[in-house]
Amino acid sequence: MLCSYLYLFSHTCICCSIFLLKCIWFLKYFLPYLWNFLPSSYFRSMGEWAGKGTFLAKHGLNVVLISRSLKNLEKVALEIEQTTKRTVKIIQADFTDNDIYENIEENLQGLEIGILVNNVGMLPNRFPCHFLNIPDKDEHINLVYAKYLKIIFILHFRKKGLILNLSSAIGTFPCPLYAIYSASKAFVYTFSKALQVEYKSKGIVIQAVTPFAVSTPMIMHKQPNVITKTAEEFAQESLRYVTFGDETFGCLAHEILVITIFLGRRPVACPYII
Repeated sequence: MLCSYLYLFSHTCICCSIFLLKCIWFLKYFLPYLWNFLPSSYFRSMGEWAGKGTFLAKHGLNVVLISRSLKNLEKVALEIEQTTKRTVKIIQADFTDNDIYENIEENLQGLEIGILVNNVGMLPNRFPCHFLNIPDKDEHINLVYAKYLKIIFILHFRKKGLILNLSSAIGTFPCPLYAIYSASKAFVYTFSKALQVEYKSKGIVIQAVTPFAVSTPMIMHKQPNVITKTAEEFAQESLRYVTFGDETFGCLAHEILVITIFLGRRPVACPYII
């Protein structure tokens, strides 16, 4: 009987301790600046930036934009230059093409890259679709670009740097009928975490950002709500948490979603296939 009580007591203490640690860990989303107890001079030297593109430029950084549409690149570059007075360099690159990486590297020669926000990719099927009906080129975009881009940018970092890789929450668990997209984001997720271990000693921070819904053209600008953030809201909030480790869901709402729905554990694949 005594042994049973001791076992129950010890088990309760362990559970309470784990719960307390999770609560303390969760506080980082409410107190991001206090949680950052190791704010190295590297982060300070970059300023307290809170967004990408215009926000980066507003905080004293020059910007390199890489995208497929030259028209959109020129439009965004002009807006950033006019509002921030910072230098913006544009590189047109179609990530369905195998031959773009040499051109990107040539255009980056002489630049000291400090931050990379990596968000290339596409949703191959807006609606549930079986694997054999998905074009091969989408797999190429989502997988190959990540490998080559990070190799190129790592070579340009100078003993310090930050890489934010936009993965997805559905890349952290199997997602039938979105198999290619889910698997490609899983690649970005695991690849980022592995690279962080390899390059942490070099002063490079590599973080996988795994959000749920964000209102973008990829999901046809779904109406923003408590869970679905606008791109601007998510960018600003997610970049407060760049020192929180090798993974973050990017915003408080998505972190709460994981804890409340999945009880803090990774969801498993749905066994039902249409």
